[in-house]
This record gives sequence, C-alpha cells and structure tokens, in this order.
Amino acid sequence: MIRLGVNIDHVATVRQARRAAEPDPVQAAVLALLGGADGITVHLREDARHIQKRDVQLLRQLLPTGLNLELSVAEDIVEFAVNLKPDQATLVPERREELTTEGGLDVVAHEAAVAKAIERLKAAGIAVAVFVDPNIRQIEISKLLGATAVEIQTASYSEARTPADRERELDALHESGTYARDHKLHLHMGHGLNYTNVRPLLKRIPALEEVNIGHSIVSRAVLVGMERAVREMKEALRGG
Repeated sequence: MIRLGVNIDHVATVRQARRAAEPDPVQAAVLALLGGADGITVHLREDARHIQKRDVQLLRQLLPTGLNLELSVAEDIVEFAVNLKPDQATLVPERREELTTEGGLDVVAHEAAVAKAIERLKAAGIAVAVFVDPNIRQIEISKLLGATAVEIQTASYSEARTPADRERELDALHESGTYARDHKLHLHMGHGLNYTNVRPLLKRIPALEEVNIGHSIVSRAVLVGMERAVREMKEALRGG
C-alpha cells in the first residue's frame, strides 16, 4: 500500500490570509491522521507565508513519527531542521515570487549547497529526500550526494492537457522511478496530484512508495471535512 503524506500548508494559507488563529494546521494534522494519513508534510518557507515555526514545533511534539519537513537549502532553515529533527527532510527549490513550488530542485546546478545541506541533516540522524524533476541526471546526483529518497515532481503529468501528453509524462515518471528504484533510492512523488490522476500512477509505477498531496485534499476538506477527504484519498490509493 502506497503511503499518503498529507500536506497541510494551505490550511495555514487560509489562516495567514487574516493573520488569525484559525484554521489551525496542527488541528488539521490531527484530523488527517484520524482519516488515515500515514504522515504529515509541511513546507517551512523562508518568508513564512503559510506554515510558521510554531506550527512545525507543535507538530514535532504531536507526531511520534511521520513528520516530513520540506525546506530550502538556506543555512538558517537547515539549522532549524537539524534542531527540530523531523523524521524526513525534503529539500525543495524556493522562489519568493512563486505561488507554489515550480519544478524540481536543480541538484546539478546547486550541487555544493545541496551536498552541504544533506550532510548536515544526515549527521543529525534525519532521512533526506530531494524533490526533483523526472530526470535521470538529477536523480543520479541526488544519490551521489547522499539522499536516501527522491520525490519526483508530478506537476508536468498533473497539468498535461491531452491523453498523448499524459502518456508521455507517465512514461517519464516510469523511467525515472525505475532508475531511482534500481539505484536503491526510496521513491516518492507529488505535486498537483488529485483523486483522479493519482490512479494511473498505481498501475504504471510499481516502485512508488509514497505520495504527498496537499491542495486537492485541503480543497475537498473545505466541503466534506478533513477526515473524510483523507479517507477518500486513501481509498483512491487502494484503487477504489
């Protein structure tokens, strides 16, 4: 069974729109776990536009396991992660002006900074994943730098408009996923996945171990509640 990491960033986005106390992403995490989530994912951005350090600290106290912290390679954020000790740190690209993460981290272009971050995180006993495009070279360098997992970005697949485009993107995900598995990397995927487009991944990518999904689940939760939204995604991951 593929693990489901529920990204609760956009619960915090709603809260920060009013700089209010609610909705509380920590409470959302509890409900997600009750709905069957296997873990909770949060992205602590340098500009703290949604998730705050307070949120992550409370989540670390709350969750005995399964906390996945997405972060840039900025030294102060890496230092925060080293002290916090999430179960997994996922290195992602970050630009202040983007609405959401755009594409994978270019490990090849930023090899020195990525290597330094991975070294510090692993020295603290934290498993490290790298969020990358479905590109063999990016996966190869992630492995060489010491990553224990790759999360392959599925935005290009999720945003494909035609059946032919979707098939081409699925082929790229299959090829890169197979390469990751053959090189002893844990395989995760995420970005833009929803209740419908996640299903083809189950059939085409047998090496897939985990998906991280946020916007689709939070959007559904607005209508039916977090527990039900997560249960429905778990059912989709079972092929239901």
